Amino acid sequence: MSEPRSSESGFPIKALYTAGDLPEDLDSRLGDPGEFPYARGVYPTMYTSRPWTMRQYAGFGTATESNARYHQLLRAGTMGLSVAFDLPTQMGYDSDDPIAHGEVGKVGVAIDSIEDMRLLFDGIPLDKVSTSMTINAPGSVLLLLYQLVAEEAGLAGSALNGTIQNDILKEYIARGTYIFPPKPSLRLVADTFAYCHEQVPKWNTISISGYHMAEAGATPAQEIAFTLANGVEYVRAALAAGLAVDDFAPRLSFFFVARTTLLEEVAKFRAARRIWARLMRDEFGAKNPKSMMLRFHTQTAGVQLTAQQPEVNLVRVAVQGLAAVLGGTQSLHTNSFDEAIALPTEKAARLALRTQQVLAYETDLTATVDPFAGSYVVEAMTAEIETAVTELMDRVADHGSVVDAIEVGFQKREIEQSAYRIAQEIDSGERVVVGLNRFTVDTDEPYEPLRVDPTIEATQAERLAKLRVERDGGAVARALDVLRAAAEGTENVLHPMKEALRARATVGEVCGTLRLVWGTYRPSDRF
Repeated sequence: MSEPRSSESGFPIKALYTAGDLPEDLDSRLGDPGEFPYARGVYPTMYTSRPWTMRQYAGFGTATESNARYHQLLRAGTMGLSVAFDLPTQMGYDSDDPIAHGEVGKVGVAIDSIEDMRLLFDGIPLDKVSTSMTINAPGSVLLLLYQLVAEEAGLAGSALNGTIQNDILKEYIARGTYIFPPKPSLRLVADTFAYCHEQVPKWNTISISGYHMAEAGATPAQEIAFTLANGVEYVRAALAAGLAVDDFAPRLSFFFVARTTLLEEVAKFRAARRIWARLMRDEFGAKNPKSMMLRFHTQTAGVQLTAQQPEVNLVRVAVQGLAAVLGGTQSLHTNSFDEAIALPTEKAARLALRTQQVLAYETDLTATVDPFAGSYVVEAMTAEIETAVTELMDRVADHGSVVDAIEVGFQKREIEQSAYRIAQEIDSGERVVVGLNRFTVDTDEPYEPLRVDPTIEATQAERLAKLRVERDGGAVARALDVLRAAAEGTENVLHPMKEALRARATVGEVCGTLRLVWGTYRPSDRF
């Protein structure tokens, strides 16, 4: 008999599973759907009453161009928006800053001020559409701009639904779009929790992300372990700031990847829900059931897409989307087949959405809750992943805290070792990638990618120059002074930040003010 195949997390996958592979305490591990420990899903009816939220990630060029794409997606049937920001915005720089040169509008939309935010959501009913914003270090800034635009439309903060990613810890581990050092960054996260509890109560204040760690090479077990460990750190930061666990924990959300290894991915999602529920109840004393529910968004695996034979990515994405749905996701983004080449074309983005719609409306996935419950293989895998995740979280805790582990590079090193192993397996052919190292063709059909207008940077610079001439410069300066004083003290910085943005301060000016007080984090700082 051949050697057993190993899972992505490293445990062997048996050729045959039987009742003997099920955990002895399966009933207590499972519970009922919508009940502790939520292994079978966070809601009793799951998709039998309504499907998951179909939320397509989009944003490029100017706010006007991205607004047109959002309207197209809404007409095509998407249920929520997901905003991609360009790198200067993610790093808290204005489009006319020298450091932004060459990057404006390239991997997302450029947002410099409230005027751009108005254009971005022009004609979109913010009280009816849920919006997710993939923004971290300046997450609070973009949330406040969104709230200000909603207020101009006569909408109260209580009418708004959505999420800001706001997960700064994973930036130090796997992605790199951080601004401030960890300590003030965690303060900003806690300030956002408190502000939203008062002002935007239905907003998900953080999307604790394993996706980017998975894209960097993390195994499923590493993805869940490091993400949940980060979640624990955020909870502790909020408690240290004086917040009550049941006041902020119901608005915590998570963000995971869905790979083509369908069975292990389903098990991963089930294990994550169970571990988080027990952590929140047993370690932090949460009483509200919503505080114990791990609600999550899923995106299909961009790192598994290939530029070779890109149409094959349609199949990969369908399998990955199926894994997310069988795993009980609350919302889903399916990648476009051409994303390994360039920004998605309109047709490719529509096909990605249609993939979700086929899963929701042409299959029987929504007819029953948790189809895999009791499956020999999935329940055994869930237990394997749960053990691996718990052990890895303990290794993080052995460093003292997540930040301490980050400072010595523990998580980054573990992920890099996994990524290296995967690269070796692909190069040797041990890991098959269809169209890349097996089943190849001599030439691919020509493809015309979506191209970003190269004049965007100049256009944004002109808009900024006009803004600075027309606004009340004295009012902006005074508002930024108030923000700086708040950052130097202990009061919540979001209130003065909002007033600065209302006075038409730019994203770069607000983040620059905080940089003056808190400094800028560099990887070399940890050595």
